[in-house]
Amino acid sequence: MARSYAPIPLDAPKLPPLTALKTLARVGRFLRPYRRQVAYAAIALLVAAAAVLTIGQGLKFVIDRGFAAGSSADLDRALAFMLGVVIVMSGATYARFTFVSWLGERVTADLRRAVFDHLLALPPSWFETMRTGEVISRLTNDTAMLETVIGSSASMAIRNVLLMTGGLVMLALTSAKLTLLVLVGVPLVLAPIIFFGRRVRRLARASQDRVGAVGAYVDEALHEIRTVQAYGHEDEDRRQFGRRVEDAFATALQRIRQRALLVAAVIFLVFGAVGVILWIGGHDVVAGRISPGQLSAFVFYAVIVASAAGTISETIGDLQRAAGATERLFELLAIDPGIRAPAHPVALPVPARGTVALTDVTFHYPSRPDAAALAGFTLDVGAGEKVALVGPSGAGKTTVFALLLRFYDPQQGVVAIDGVDLRSADPGEVRARLAVVPQDPVIFAASVAENVRYGRPDASDADVRAACDAAYATEFVDRLPDRYDSFLGERGVRLSGGQRQRLAIARAILADRPILLLDEATSALDAESERMVQLALTRLMAGRTVLIIAHRLATVRHADRIAVMEAGRIVATGTHDELTRTNALYARLAALQFGLEARPQA
Repeated sequence: MARSYAPIPLDAPKLPPLTALKTLARVGRFLRPYRRQVAYAAIALLVAAAAVLTIGQGLKFVIDRGFAAGSSADLDRALAFMLGVVIVMSGATYARFTFVSWLGERVTADLRRAVFDHLLALPPSWFETMRTGEVISRLTNDTAMLETVIGSSASMAIRNVLLMTGGLVMLALTSAKLTLLVLVGVPLVLAPIIFFGRRVRRLARASQDRVGAVGAYVDEALHEIRTVQAYGHEDEDRRQFGRRVEDAFATALQRIRQRALLVAAVIFLVFGAVGVILWIGGHDVVAGRISPGQLSAFVFYAVIVASAAGTISETIGDLQRAAGATERLFELLAIDPGIRAPAHPVALPVPARGTVALTDVTFHYPSRPDAAALAGFTLDVGAGEKVALVGPSGAGKTTVFALLLRFYDPQQGVVAIDGVDLRSADPGEVRARLAVVPQDPVIFAASVAENVRYGRPDASDADVRAACDAAYATEFVDRLPDRYDSFLGERGVRLSGGQRQRLAIARAILADRPILLLDEATSALDAESERMVQLALTRLMAGRTVLIIAHRLATVRHADRIAVMEAGRIVATGTHDELTRTNALYARLAALQFGLEARPQA
């Protein structure tokens, strides 16, 4: 069956509808640390705009005092003056481009870091409904669009607004009558900018959402390429991907057409108005009401105003697209993490004792508010105790781990480590007390050493090797091409399941945390790999408080206690032998796995 093709669900709150400029103004807080560079860019922009406007007066002087009067000296002085203005304009343009481009790169980098930092603070529950490819699209494509606007389009828009404003002032000083004609045409130019600009902004937002959907689909298909190929799903994936690409293309084409109509309408209106002004101004020169130099200057300023208006009409499209990108980015920044440190967190005791307590805990997942994952759950684990959680799928075993790691907070009851309620502690400090070895080990696309150091980035090479020795990983690491510097590929594809598991154990050993959470680390391994991993786990568990999610009862027969879970509750506790005799659920699980005729005694 093909995967459903539906809009990507977003938990992020929608920002109130704002104009493009107000939306873009949200980026202002990222510009504030660089006020000096902004000031330099503004000064350079003003100087460059003033130089362009000054050229019109130089042109008037050349024609009236040089050409018309026939004075070579005046002509030389006028041309020398214009050359000086051009030099100033070139230098100011260089400075503007340099500072504005620097600001674009710097602000984009800061914004990417802010969004990524915020994403890392969001709980795993948010990522269950937000597709990773969509997030990546926002973090890359949307920020790249803002970089273009801040580093180019915005300064072009401001520069041309200054030129248009200054040009209109110079037009008024040159000929009031002709300027009135120009002003009559201004509403004709603004109307299509406003009309088409709104459409461009709406389509820009839709276009970015479509591109995000494309990225999300690629991310999922390529990450699960083995499943795609194993089930012969390539043709269906090509069709689905093509559908998303064509949707993105169609939306982009609509945006391009609207923007093209905007530019064409503005150019036609502006340069049509210039033609009318030339016709009227030419008659004024013939009648002696203005000089040829004044008309030349007026035409120069009219062209400046027209060009500025045309450029603004083009950049307005970029600004509208950037406004859509800004909305998408700030939606991410507006998400409330939910799980955060209180204003005055309670410090966990030092040294750590390693006790764990869940008292009368009731918890519902946000996506399943009607079904309790845990209901009245109580469990006390003493320092250094090994406790296994067993039970059928859906009993709530993984939920216990999620609450201890404070990925969620319970609706009722207390989850505590070393006697401190986790809601009153800093989540970072809580997680620093816990090491996790999951059933499906996570290996990053990095080297062996970087993967092992993940929980302790400052560890020395000797520490890394010692951890690998303790995890029985050295024997295969030494056979890798670059040993500890060997790149392990996406999700550790260059390693076997047992090798990945031993690296995950080495990571936990190096982290050296007092509480260990094991999610049945040997359930999917062959006999030889399981033996090696079990030896590594024995070393890892020594001297630590251990909670084990057990799918295979053989791995927890020697635990200090076994807690049998069903429907979010603990229904029995004891040793393997005790539970086999006294608990029907455990006896049934044991019979299924060991082939025993195990019946609980009355």
